[in-house]
Amino acid sequence: MSPTRRALLRSGALTAAAVLPPLLPGEALAAADRTVPDLARDPWKKVPRILARIRPPRFPRRRFDIRDFGAVGDGTTKNTEAIRRAIDACHRAGGGHVDVPEGRFLTGAIHLRSGIDLHVTGTVLFSTDPADYLPVVLTRWEGTECWNYSPFVYALDQRDLAITGTGTLDGQGMTGPWKSWRDPGGGAPIDQAELRRMGEEGVPVGQRVFGEGHYLRPSMVQFYRCRNILIEGVTFLEPAMWTLHPVLCSNVLVKDVDVIGRIANSDGCDPESCTDVHITGCRFHTEDDSIAVKSGRDEDGLRVGVPSRNIVIQNCVFSGRWGGLAVGSEMSGGAYDIFAEDCRINPLDFPGRYNPRHPVFLKTNKKRGGAIDGVYVRRFQGRQIDRDCIYLTTRYSNQTGDHSAIIRNVHVEHMVHDGARRAINLEGLDSDPFLGIRIENCDFTGMENPNIIRSAPDLVLRNVFVNGTEVSG
Repeated sequence: MSPTRRALLRSGALTAAAVLPPLLPGEALAAADRTVPDLARDPWKKVPRILARIRPPRFPRRRFDIRDFGAVGDGTTKNTEAIRRAIDACHRAGGGHVDVPEGRFLTGAIHLRSGIDLHVTGTVLFSTDPADYLPVVLTRWEGTECWNYSPFVYALDQRDLAITGTGTLDGQGMTGPWKSWRDPGGGAPIDQAELRRMGEEGVPVGQRVFGEGHYLRPSMVQFYRCRNILIEGVTFLEPAMWTLHPVLCSNVLVKDVDVIGRIANSDGCDPESCTDVHITGCRFHTEDDSIAVKSGRDEDGLRVGVPSRNIVIQNCVFSGRWGGLAVGSEMSGGAYDIFAEDCRINPLDFPGRYNPRHPVFLKTNKKRGGAIDGVYVRRFQGRQIDRDCIYLTTRYSNQTGDHSAIIRNVHVEHMVHDGARRAINLEGLDSDPFLGIRIENCDFTGMENPNIIRSAPDLVLRNVFVNGTEVSG
């Protein structure tokens, strides 16, 4: 049985069809929760239940210093094999901590194994030579499965994994070839189009082979079909593309990390088709979305059919160029029950190089399929963004198709923001109206333009002030 088929069976996902079924993949669980009276009245009561299930892995006290396996922290010696030997020894011993001490340890791809905490107090400096990320591995690239360069830190079908410490993982994203690959003529646009064609036409995943001679940049950290994950304390600098990218994972805790990147598409954290994820106390200063919840792209995302659900985001700082909390646009598997609270946008103590654009950014279109159903945001506070504080669109990138574009049950409350193009932009379609949108107890000042409300027939605006004037829906 293929890995994808196993994933479908595990998730209980339905086969995608041109006509949406009464309940979309993953929607049954969300609907079941809403039949419980307390949860239907107050979805936030679900959060303690989610957090109670998210428990970080524990590791034996064994410690494996990479220097004992030949690693040299001079910033120039390549330590890929030394780190691999340390990981293998730790795994054979039954798990523990692989220590990266003070120093600058240059390396290619790091493949973690079950029961291992990569504990970093120094710097892991990732090579800028693409050959150091071969052979190719199974990955998801912008929501489509393929074989491509290994992510810088990667694990497949493992459990009890961690990256912890006070040190730094430096992807050197602005050096080497990575930036040029995305530029016009750099090769990536051609490969991107080819991969999307393969996904839409159902080319078998085993035939979607990129890597050497191609230009699809790898993620920085990707755990694929793993469970029991902890990422805590470390700083991630200059990814080549998306930074923290768990895919088809469960029980994930991302805590007290900084993500700082200047290259385009350097999203901070992208949980994709994941269940039970807690992101807390993190700071994101990126050139794209800070946190983007995803679940696959277009026909390939519908084929896999695994949603993201039960995501809790707390006490984070968003200085990313695009969305603070984003959902989509690669969300064809569905996204259900996303909770975010007590986050700050572009604060004076952690400002972005450029102003962020949207503290809340939900994005899909009729090409995607799937649904965004249940996004709950409260107590966001921000300043000085370039576009809209709350932006929901079912017209993303002006792409059209035959699927429904569903965004519903979105609640935003107690948002305070000063300085933006506008407070609210609901950019819907008459064929697919937004349903269950509630915005309450919010205060927006310094707004340059009036709100835009399109195709939100049951919108509730209660105690919402824009430039000192109460607005109603």
